[in-house]
Amino acid sequence: MVDLKKHGPTIALLFTMLVFLSYSIEWVRVTIGAIMDALLGPFIDTLGVPFFVMILVLSSITGLYSSLVQKYTIDYEKMQESQAKMRAFQKEFREAQLSGDEKKIKKLQTKQERMMQEQLELSRQQFTPMAIILILTVPIFFWLLFRLPPGGAEISITNGIVLPFLGTVGLSDFAFWIIPAWILWYMICSLTISQVIRKSLNIGGL
Repeated sequence: MVDLKKHGPTIALLFTMLVFLSYSIEWVRVTIGAIMDALLGPFIDTLGVPFFVMILVLSSITGLYSSLVQKYTIDYEKMQESQAKMRAFQKEFREAQLSGDEKKIKKLQTKQERMMQEQLELSRQQFTPMAIILILTVPIFFWLLFRLPPGGAEISITNGIVLPFLGTVGLSDFAFWIIPAWILWYMICSLTISQVIRKSLNIGGL
């Protein structure tokens, strides 16, 4: 029987790589997008919700469940304690180097190995919530790609958006360098709402 506590982060990492691989397989994207369209499509087709509003709503939902998953799967208290220890250690190590205390430096180097191992373990534990978030987020992205308005068409309320400093642009058009407008809008909404949610849930930074 697989020890999930021991091998969970490795399994999560492999699953994450598999999810990213599925993005490059068109039939997987289209199939999942079509399934999601049965659930989300009526909001656009029947209720007439603009596509940019759907992005706002879905990015808000993404921010909410991402924050909740991280809150209940990551030990933030232990993480903050580890970060505080590392800062104190780095200060002590610099002082020992400046004073030329070779004996203390050697002792601290032994301690550093243990602390680096602890940091590595904390980093590995973050793969599990990442995998959970991907399971929930990838179908949303596949649906957005499935229903994305075609580029080059006349801009309207259904396929365009007004962005700061850029004015009115098509959602499929590039807004900044190689970043399409819809991705930029999704990132703005998700990051902004996530900050509000994380603050209200008292979730620290990763």
